[in-house]
Amino acid sequence: MLSHRRGYRVIGVAVQLLLAAVLLCSLPARAQARAGNTAPLIWALGDSLTAGYGLPPSQGFPVRLQAALRRAGVKATVRNGGIAGDTSAQGQARLAWGLRGLGRKPDLVLVELGANDMLRGLPPSATEKNLDLILRELERREIPVLFVGMRAAPNMGAAYRRNFEGIYPRLAKRHGVPLYPFFLEGVAGNQALFQDDGRHPNARGVNIIVERMLSVVRRALERR
Repeated sequence: MLSHRRGYRVIGVAVQLLLAAVLLCSLPARAQARAGNTAPLIWALGDSLTAGYGLPPSQGFPVRLQAALRRAGVKATVRNGGIAGDTSAQGQARLAWGLRGLGRKPDLVLVELGANDMLRGLPPSATEKNLDLILRELERREIPVLFVGMRAAPNMGAAYRRNFEGIYPRLAKRHGVPLYPFFLEGVAGNQALFQDDGRHPNARGVNIIVERMLSVVRRALERR
Protein backbone atom coordinates (compact mmCIF):
# COMPACT_ATOMS: atom_id res chain seq x y z
CA MET A 1 0.00 0.00 0.00
CA LEU A 2 2.83 2.37 0.93
CA SER A 3 4.63 1.59 -2.32
CA HIS A 4 1.50 2.54 -4.26
CA ARG A 5 1.29 5.83 -2.39
CA ARG A 6 4.94 6.58 -3.11
CA GLY A 7 4.26 5.79 -6.76
CA TYR A 8 1.33 8.20 -6.84
CA ARG A 9 3.48 10.91 -5.24
CA VAL A 10 6.23 10.38 -7.80
CA ILE A 11 3.69 10.61 -10.64
CA GLY A 12 2.17 13.76 -9.07
CA VAL A 13 5.58 15.44 -8.81
CA ALA A 14 6.39 14.49 -12.39
CA VAL A 15 3.11 15.99 -13.64
CA GLN A 16 3.78 19.21 -11.71
CA LEU A 17 7.28 19.47 -13.17
CA LEU A 18 5.91 18.88 -16.66
CA LEU A 19 3.28 21.60 -16.22
CA ALA A 20 5.91 24.01 -14.90
CA ALA A 21 8.13 23.30 -17.89
CA VAL A 22 5.26 23.93 -20.31
CA LEU A 23 4.43 27.20 -18.53
CA LEU A 24 8.03 28.39 -18.66
CA CYS A 25 8.30 27.55 -22.34
CA SER A 26 5.14 29.50 -23.07
CA LEU A 27 6.32 32.68 -21.35
CA PRO A 28 8.50 33.93 -24.24
CA ALA A 29 5.64 33.36 -26.68
CA ARG A 30 3.26 35.27 -24.42
CA ALA A 31 5.78 38.09 -24.10
CA GLN A 32 6.14 38.20 -27.87
CA ALA A 33 2.36 38.32 -28.25
CA ARG A 34 2.17 41.24 -25.84
CA ALA A 35 5.02 42.98 -27.66
CA GLY A 36 3.16 42.53 -30.93
CA ASN A 37 0.22 44.46 -29.47
CA THR A 38 2.29 47.50 -28.49
CA ALA A 39 2.09 49.07 -31.95
CA PRO A 40 -0.13 52.16 -31.60
CA LEU A 41 -3.69 51.88 -32.88
CA ILE A 42 -5.26 55.10 -34.18
CA TRP A 43 -8.95 55.41 -35.02
CA ALA A 44 -10.03 58.24 -37.33
CA LEU A 45 -13.63 58.98 -36.32
CA GLY A 46 -15.17 61.31 -38.85
CA ASP A 47 -17.12 61.89 -42.02
CA SER A 48 -16.33 61.78 -45.75
CA LEU A 49 -13.09 63.69 -45.24
CA THR A 50 -11.58 60.94 -43.13
CA ALA A 51 -13.34 58.21 -45.11
CA GLY A 52 -11.59 59.30 -48.32
CA TYR A 53 -14.79 59.92 -50.28
CA GLY A 54 -14.30 59.58 -54.05
CA LEU A 55 -10.83 58.06 -53.73
CA PRO A 56 -9.49 54.49 -53.81
CA PRO A 57 -8.80 53.25 -50.26
CA SER A 58 -5.06 53.43 -50.91
CA GLN A 59 -5.33 57.19 -51.44
CA GLY A 60 -7.62 57.97 -48.53
CA PHE A 61 -6.60 59.77 -45.36
CA PRO A 62 -6.26 56.74 -43.01
CA VAL A 63 -4.00 54.76 -45.35
CA ARG A 64 -1.86 57.77 -46.27
CA LEU A 65 -1.49 58.78 -42.59
CA GLN A 66 -0.46 55.25 -41.66
CA ALA A 67 2.13 55.19 -44.44
CA ALA A 68 3.52 58.57 -43.38
CA LEU A 69 3.78 57.50 -39.74
CA ARG A 70 5.63 54.34 -40.67
CA ARG A 71 8.06 56.25 -42.88
CA ALA A 72 8.71 58.42 -39.84
CA GLY A 73 9.49 55.33 -37.75
CA VAL A 74 6.13 55.06 -35.95
CA LYS A 75 4.71 51.59 -36.60
CA ALA A 76 1.13 52.65 -36.05
CA THR A 77 -2.05 51.23 -37.55
CA VAL A 78 -4.68 53.76 -38.60
CA ARG A 79 -8.24 52.43 -38.84
CA ASN A 80 -10.88 54.25 -40.83
CA GLY A 81 -13.87 55.40 -38.77
CA GLY A 82 -15.21 57.90 -41.29
CA ILE A 83 -18.67 57.60 -42.82
CA ALA A 84 -19.67 59.95 -45.63
CA GLY A 85 -22.50 62.27 -44.69
CA ASP A 86 -22.20 61.76 -40.95
CA THR A 87 -23.13 64.64 -38.70
CA SER A 88 -21.80 65.06 -35.18
CA ALA A 89 -25.00 63.44 -33.87
CA GLN A 90 -24.50 60.36 -36.05
CA GLY A 91 -20.86 60.14 -35.03
CA GLN A 92 -21.83 60.30 -31.39
CA ALA A 93 -24.51 57.63 -31.88
CA ARG A 94 -22.07 55.11 -33.34
CA LEU A 95 -19.12 55.86 -31.06
CA ALA A 96 -19.58 52.94 -28.65
CA TRP A 97 -20.07 50.20 -31.25
CA GLY A 98 -17.30 51.66 -33.38
CA LEU A 99 -14.88 51.32 -30.48
CA ARG A 100 -16.03 47.75 -29.87
CA GLY A 101 -15.39 46.93 -33.51
CA LEU A 102 -11.71 47.83 -33.17
CA GLY A 103 -11.06 44.73 -31.08
CA ARG A 104 -8.97 46.61 -28.52
CA LYS A 105 -8.69 50.01 -26.92
CA PRO A 106 -7.17 52.51 -29.37
CA ASP A 107 -4.13 54.53 -28.39
CA LEU A 108 -5.49 57.64 -30.07
CA VAL A 109 -8.78 58.75 -31.60
CA LEU A 110 -8.88 61.53 -34.17
CA VAL A 111 -12.27 63.24 -33.86
CA GLU A 112 -13.12 65.00 -37.13
CA LEU A 113 -16.82 65.88 -37.24
CA GLY A 114 -18.99 68.92 -37.77
CA ALA A 115 -18.57 69.71 -41.47
CA ASN A 116 -21.92 68.18 -42.39
CA ASP A 117 -23.62 69.99 -39.52
CA MET A 118 -22.34 73.23 -40.99
CA LEU A 119 -23.31 72.39 -44.56
CA ARG A 120 -26.85 71.60 -43.38
CA GLY A 121 -27.03 74.79 -41.35
CA LEU A 122 -27.61 72.95 -38.08
CA PRO A 123 -27.39 75.04 -34.90
CA PRO A 124 -23.79 75.26 -33.65
CA SER A 125 -25.09 74.70 -30.12
CA ALA A 126 -26.34 71.23 -31.15
CA THR A 127 -23.01 70.43 -32.82
CA GLU A 128 -21.15 71.49 -29.71
CA LYS A 129 -23.35 69.31 -27.50
CA ASN A 130 -22.72 66.23 -29.66
CA LEU A 131 -18.98 66.78 -29.85
CA ASP A 132 -18.88 67.38 -26.11
CA LEU A 133 -20.58 64.01 -25.55
CA ILE A 134 -18.02 62.30 -27.77
CA LEU A 135 -15.09 63.84 -25.92
CA ARG A 136 -16.67 63.05 -22.55
CA GLU A 137 -17.10 59.39 -23.47
CA LEU A 138 -13.54 59.06 -24.74
CA GLU A 139 -12.31 60.77 -21.58
CA ARG A 140 -14.35 58.37 -19.46
CA ARG A 141 -12.73 55.46 -21.25
CA GLU A 142 -9.28 57.08 -20.81
CA ILE A 143 -8.66 57.16 -24.56
CA PRO A 144 -6.39 59.97 -25.81
CA VAL A 145 -7.86 62.32 -28.42
CA LEU A 146 -6.66 64.60 -31.17
CA PHE A 147 -9.53 66.99 -31.82
CA VAL A 148 -9.74 68.17 -35.43
CA GLY A 149 -11.51 71.43 -36.20
CA MET A 150 -13.48 72.70 -39.18
CA ARG A 151 -14.27 76.11 -40.59
CA ALA A 152 -17.60 77.36 -41.82
CA ALA A 153 -18.19 78.22 -45.46
CA PRO A 154 -18.22 81.98 -46.15
CA ASN A 155 -21.82 81.88 -47.33
CA MET A 156 -22.98 80.82 -43.85
CA GLY A 157 -22.62 84.39 -42.63
CA ALA A 158 -20.35 86.00 -40.06
CA ALA A 159 -22.44 85.19 -36.99
CA TYR A 160 -22.83 81.51 -37.86
CA ARG A 161 -19.17 81.25 -38.74
CA ARG A 162 -18.11 82.81 -35.44
CA ASN A 163 -20.36 80.51 -33.40
CA PHE A 164 -19.44 77.38 -35.33
CA GLU A 165 -15.69 77.86 -35.41
CA GLY A 166 -15.64 78.73 -31.71
CA ILE A 167 -16.80 75.21 -30.86
CA TYR A 168 -13.45 73.53 -31.41
CA PRO A 169 -11.03 75.62 -29.33
CA ARG A 170 -13.65 75.89 -26.57
CA LEU A 171 -14.14 72.10 -26.30
CA ALA A 172 -10.43 71.38 -26.65
CA LYS A 173 -9.74 73.67 -23.69
CA ARG A 174 -12.64 72.23 -21.67
CA HIS A 175 -11.43 68.66 -22.07
CA GLY A 176 -7.70 69.34 -22.14
CA VAL A 177 -7.12 67.70 -25.51
CA PRO A 178 -4.82 68.85 -28.34
CA LEU A 179 -6.50 70.65 -31.22
CA TYR A 180 -5.62 70.62 -34.90
CA PRO A 181 -7.59 73.75 -35.87
CA PHE A 182 -8.59 72.97 -39.45
CA PHE A 183 -8.56 69.61 -41.23
CA LEU A 184 -8.27 71.22 -44.68
CA GLU A 185 -5.40 73.53 -43.74
CA GLY A 186 -3.13 74.05 -46.75
CA VAL A 187 -5.76 72.69 -49.12
CA ALA A 188 -8.84 74.91 -48.73
CA GLY A 189 -9.09 77.55 -51.43
CA ASN A 190 -6.97 75.68 -53.97
CA GLN A 191 -9.33 73.96 -56.42
CA ALA A 192 -6.43 72.01 -57.93
CA LEU A 193 -6.32 70.03 -54.69
CA PHE A 194 -10.02 69.09 -54.73
CA GLN A 195 -12.15 66.66 -56.66
CA ASP A 196 -14.72 67.92 -59.13
CA ASP A 197 -17.30 68.43 -56.37
CA GLY A 198 -15.12 71.14 -54.84
CA ARG A 199 -15.60 69.74 -51.33
CA HIS A 200 -13.46 66.63 -51.06
CA PRO A 201 -9.68 66.67 -51.47
CA ASN A 202 -8.09 64.65 -54.25
CA ALA A 203 -5.04 62.44 -53.72
CA ARG A 204 -2.67 65.43 -53.83
CA GLY A 205 -4.83 67.25 -51.33
CA VAL A 206 -4.88 64.28 -48.95
CA ASN A 207 -1.10 64.04 -49.08
CA ILE A 208 -0.80 67.70 -48.09
CA ILE A 209 -3.26 67.23 -45.22
CA VAL A 210 -1.28 64.24 -43.96
CA GLU A 211 2.02 66.07 -44.28
CA ARG A 212 0.72 68.97 -42.22
CA MET A 213 -0.92 66.79 -39.56
CA LEU A 214 1.88 64.27 -39.17
CA SER A 215 3.87 66.03 -36.45
CA VAL A 216 0.69 66.84 -34.51
CA VAL A 217 -0.42 63.20 -34.61
CA ARG A 218 3.02 62.07 -33.45
CA ARG A 219 2.96 64.49 -30.51
CA ALA A 220 -0.53 63.31 -29.59
CA LEU A 221 0.72 59.71 -29.51
CA GLU A 222 3.64 60.70 -27.33
CA ARG A 223 1.28 62.39 -24.83
CA ARG A 224 -0.45 59.08 -24.09
